Amino acid sequence: MIRYIKNEEHYNLLIEQITRVKETLWIGTADLKDLYVKRGRETLPLLALLDEKVRRGVALRLLHAKEPGENFRNDFDRYPSLLQGLERALCPRVHFKIIIFDLKSVYIGSANITGAAFGMKSERNRNFEAGIFTDDPAFVDEAVEQFDAVWRGAFCKECGRKNVCKDRIDE
Repeated sequence: MIRYIKNEEHYNLLIEQITRVKETLWIGTADLKDLYVKRGRETLPLLALLDEKVRRGVALRLLHAKEPGENFRNDFDRYPSLLQGLERALCPRVHFKIIIFDLKSVYIGSANITGAAFGMKSERNRNFEAGIFTDDPAFVDEAVEQFDAVWRGAFCKECGRKNVCKDRIDE
């Protein structure tokens, strides 16, 4: 199944998929900001949802291009299990937006991890987003390989941005 998603569907689909993850969640994004999500009648930071996943044993990787803002960092500090259970790498060359769910399905699209992309911003403050969600094994395998290659540092030796890279891996 390959599904094209746009605008408001991003919020609903991505939060639903993150909620369903049982084993592995990999998030790749260029921009990372503090964002809030709805769960039932509750409003909580996405970080709270990720914290729950880590405490339940989900392997969580976060790959992003730049340091998040102060609000994100302040919220992050409220979830100490993320310090221990979240694997994080910063790569200034990352521009893809890939979220991999249990290594079985994937979102690839335009949405960064920001409120305007798929947080609780009002319709007047949302970005116009588009992406693909699929569980097609070949498609998922390609996304997993691309994410993992960057994660392993497969491109670090030839990277032209080493001077601004804080998490250089050099495979």
